[in-house]
Amino acid sequence: MQGGQFTKQTNETGKVVIVTGANTGIGKETVLELARRGATVYMACRDEAKTEQARLEIIEETKNKNIFFRKLDLASLASIRKFAADFKKEQDKLHILINNAGVMRCPYMVTRDGFEMQLGVNHLGHFLLTNLLLDLLKKSAPSRIVNVSSLAHTRGCIDFSDLNSEKYYDPGAAYSQSKLANILFTRELAKRLEGTGVTVNALHPGVVDTELGRHMKILNGTFGRIVIRSLLWPFLKTPKSGAQTTLYAALDPDLEKVSGVYFSDCKEKKVAPAAMDNQSAKQLWEESVRVTYTRKSD
Repeated sequence: MQGGQFTKQTNETGKVVIVTGANTGIGKETVLELARRGATVYMACRDEAKTEQARLEIIEETKNKNIFFRKLDLASLASIRKFAADFKKEQDKLHILINNAGVMRCPYMVTRDGFEMQLGVNHLGHFLLTNLLLDLLKKSAPSRIVNVSSLAHTRGCIDFSDLNSEKYYDPGAAYSQSKLANILFTRELAKRLEGTGVTVNALHPGVVDTELGRHMKILNGTFGRIVIRSLLWPFLKTPKSGAQTTLYAALDPDLEKVSGVYFSDCKEKKVAPAAMDNQSAKQLWEESVRVTYTRKSD
């Protein structure tokens, strides 16, 4: 049940990596393995205390001191812009950007800029972050962008008439829409990056036992914790196994020129028909540019 494993040995010494949502679950395991392989890693997270604890644990285990925390709140365009600007002052290269952070099935909430939280964090926040760092990625080529999506994209639909779920909100539908957006963004960006030496791919990490389900009441009540989680546990990946496809997409030498692809269990997989809609990908890109670059953030 633990799925494909990335077992190739690589040396990432000298590589600079950003991982969002890196203080727990898949993100933390991703940083841990990158640290073992010698990379310089920036843990881009909102919670400083939690990230600092994770960072020190990773340094202790790997003896790699080049692991850093930098504050990033993907629910704030101002925070994203500040993170990117400060990072460029500190670093003149970026080899791998791993857009890992995510929110799943939360009650209706909005970001600092008024976006529905799942769309805002899972797609729009990473969309802006990636575009603000593209010049550095191009300068550092060959370089890679890895977008953590989900099998949930197969249930997704981009509702351009109500992208922000203001008319109707369903937590599962909004999550699936955001994960479909991840893949449409990946495919459109891959086209725009042709010939630059920068690749971008998306992936499904598997069904992983992480904190991502914190908003699902059915899993967090007494019955859910005792009965449902007990039944599900044998079918869940550990966070370490959940990180394997991310590591594969980020590090496998055979993927240096592979772009615009979706992976699961360290293999290329087909996406849902909606994720192959080039017109939707282009329209989503244009709408994402409009709202992230023209909206004033506090």
